Amino acid sequence: MRRILSILGVATAVISFQAGAGDEPVDPGVHHVHFAAKPAALRLRSGAVLVLAQDTGLPLFAKNVDQIMPIASITKLMTAMVVLDAGLPLLESIDIDRSDVDRRKGSRSKLKVGTSLMRAEMLKLALMASENRAAAALARNFPGGTDAFVAAMNQKAVEIGMVNTHFEDPTGLTPDNVSTAEDLAKMVAAAHGYPLIREYTTSDSFKIESEDRRRHRLLSYVNSNRLVKNRQWDIGLSKTGYISEAGRCLVMQAMIADRPVIIVLLDSWGKLSRTADANRIKRWIEADLLRISG
Repeated sequence: MRRILSILGVATAVISFQAGAGDEPVDPGVHHVHFAAKPAALRLRSGAVLVLAQDTGLPLFAKNVDQIMPIASITKLMTAMVVLDAGLPLLESIDIDRSDVDRRKGSRSKLKVGTSLMRAEMLKLALMASENRAAAALARNFPGGTDAFVAAMNQKAVEIGMVNTHFEDPTGLTPDNVSTAEDLAKMVAAAHGYPLIREYTTSDSFKIESEDRRRHRLLSYVNSNRLVKNRQWDIGLSKTGYISEAGRCLVMQAMIADRPVIIVLLDSWGKLSRTADANRIKRWIEADLLRISG
């Protein structure tokens, strides 16, 4: 019964999917802080930070935005766009193969070799729970295989205007997937134009029946970004990332003080630093609005 409900839910999402044209472009030549509040007071602990007013493309806060660095699982936003752009059947079943197992970082996965899920379910797990085997399977089942998929990722980056970005794999497990905060803001804006990406990245949990070679299992997942469950946040898109070379990363689109904002946080130290930085930014924007209105 749960499997039927899952399929119906995904089918509804598939019917409603439309790839949007994206949001207002980011002007890479502007680096001014437009808020009256002193940004130094934020004391952010992320190595690179960019906060953009999404409706104007103007930066509210910028720190090391041109520094090229590994981006870990932030990669999966590009993976999702390539899958959806290809128009592959989202209700088609695909399997987890031995080649999808992470042998670089040894990351864990609930998806056993032989597990069969719909492409849409794999996509949701890759985005919401940062499931690496799901992302690898999506790329492997692309026309031409993983190599063609990675080529499509890099071509999409060019189309978006990500001039300092390069992808080597669909998961982000390799430190050779690199970008800048400035480029990632463009990727977030583009990904926000996809309703299915918005839905999947902001789902707080997901339970699904999987079928592998031995048995049926009920798998439970939660969103890798704890802020999506926080009622004080209105998040429209979210993606986390972590490998040792990249530190802890977070990108989001959110409504803060009734204005759409894009936040990029890279190379944050400590397990809680990226969410703490996001909360500092939110309070800063809200406090500045109160100062102006008062």
